[in-house]
Amino acid sequence: MSVKLVKNDPLVLGENKFSSRLLVGTGKYESLELMKQCHEASETEMVTIALRRVPLNLSSEETGDILNYIDTDKITLLPNTAGAHSAEEALRFAKIANGMGLNYLKLEVMGDITTLLPDPIETLRAVQLIKKEIKNENLFLMVYTNDDPVLAGKLLREGADAIMPAGSPIGSGRGIENPANFQMIMEVVNGKVPVILDAGVGRPSDAVRAMELGLDAVLLNTAIAQASDPLNMSHAFRHAWIAGRLSYLSGIIPAKLHGTASSPPIEY
Repeated sequence: MSVKLVKNDPLVLGENKFSSRLLVGTGKYESLELMKQCHEASETEMVTIALRRVPLNLSSEETGDILNYIDTDKITLLPNTAGAHSAEEALRFAKIANGMGLNYLKLEVMGDITTLLPDPIETLRAVQLIKKEIKNENLFLMVYTNDDPVLAGKLLREGADAIMPAGSPIGSGRGIENPANFQMIMEVVNGKVPVILDAGVGRPSDAVRAMELGLDAVLLNTAIAQASDPLNMSHAFRHAWIAGRLSYLSGIIPAKLHGTASSPPIEY
């Protein structure tokens, strides 16, 4: 069933199609070898990595440790602007990524170091600056944001290519705390760009829930990297997104207050 699903239901991000709807991070693993094994087990086809961890010359043999453990023939890099606290800082990171020939970019502008939630004002400004300053028609800008449907609409109008609302704070493991907000974001976006759950995922059921709400993909890191058995958890998340997506496509029955008999009533 999963083979049929991924073949006929790809995740479309820009000009590329992906069989997996699970995006995975590269931080917090006990070792880079374990990270590589988890990427393989999850069957992810896109991983996010902080630009400050990527060498400026990707073709150099001295690529630093991390890129030696990512099979870029099978996995697309999604550099992010982690560490930026202003639109100008994010623009600087974006220019670096563009200069390296990386067409995917995850925009992050952090509000503060306590909540690790994005700064909505600076995030919107960053989208405006990047779209104005970077002349690359192939740039696919994926924006990490709050679970705010009004802000999602503004980001969409300013040119965001994907909306990535936080389910809850990064690394919190609390999952989607405001599912109604996500439903409203889906209504606002209305299929114009992908909507991807980003941040707060703690367990595979969170990925199932995201897929059942109709989101296009799930991005996570801590839930795998900090699990007691990261490798097994990678397998669990691979099955979870597939189950959730199948559930969504199959048509979930509405929840009701009262029960409904599954067999015809018996007349005595």
